[in-house]
Amino acid sequence: MTCIDTPVTARSGMVRLVGGLFRMGCEHFYPEEKPVHRVRVDAFWIDRAPVTNADFARFVAATGHVTAAEVMPRAEDYPGALPEMLRPGSLVFMQPDGPVPMELGYWWNFVFDADWRHPAGPDSDLEGLEQHPVVHVAAADAEAYATWVGKRLPTEAEWEYAARGGLDGADYAWGEFLAPMGHHLANYWQGRFPYENTLEDGFARTSPVGHFAPNGYGLVDMIGNTWEWTSDWYRAAHTADAAKTCCVPSNPRGGDRDTSADIHDLARVPRRVLKGGSHLCARNYCQRYRPAARYPHPVDTSTSHIGFRCVASDIPST
Repeated sequence: MTCIDTPVTARSGMVRLVGGLFRMGCEHFYPEEKPVHRVRVDAFWIDRAPVTNADFARFVAATGHVTAAEVMPRAEDYPGALPEMLRPGSLVFMQPDGPVPMELGYWWNFVFDADWRHPAGPDSDLEGLEQHPVVHVAAADAEAYATWVGKRLPTEAEWEYAARGGLDGADYAWGEFLAPMGHHLANYWQGRFPYENTLEDGFARTSPVGHFAPNGYGLVDMIGNTWEWTSDWYRAAHTADAAKTCCVPSNPRGGDRDTSADIHDLARVPRRVLKGGSHLCARNYCQRYRPAARYPHPVDTSTSHIGFRCVASDIPST
């Protein structure tokens, strides 16, 4: 990869959060969000919006970066596979015509030659999607971009603190109700997932960043649209709350790489924490359009509903 100067300052398009103490997690949705516990984070800067296709295109043009979805699979990693099956690609959501077994994920197809430039498959492109969040990026792709701009990926605690927008303990980034007064405040699925999408929010897939109102910290698309990578390895539950305020963990990190793989996953691929939910989250399936929600995702796997944003540690004034 070409070595170049950082193209933007660490403050461009970012919001400074002063940090502080907040309650992380949730007790009444999914087990992996428990227990609610107090966490303290230092001041940091965070991108106002997810990284867009236009942002990522500038990165690729400057560095020549090749994403994981564009790399040709190695034959030795897939013994017995037919040569015509060894092609790059990524996972793309395909809406079924009717109900399907929910536990099997029939709506995901590995599509040859799907990548960030071709988000719906090889016959698609980015025309009109320049300001949509980039998708089909694996963890390493997000980290490479963050390094290029002189930033990093957020920790899970930083991300959740930012997503709450100052509403400590609220279920949603905007309060206690998903759609107050019938208004949809983020890009998520309306209707019976995965086969009926009523499109009440106007979007079948991703939406332009900033289409929906910002949260209390001025950050857009923290909820819905695309899941976002964090730097933390996944563990199945949070740690218990500290007995005393003086013992509250500061800037906590997640698990470790060696224990973050699902025990049922024969490939034992490490998993990072995703946050925020996506346009595929629905009332009847994956109600993870919330700050506390979290999901373990293999670091080497890209999809049509995962993106990212960056953060930068605060630099004290001198």
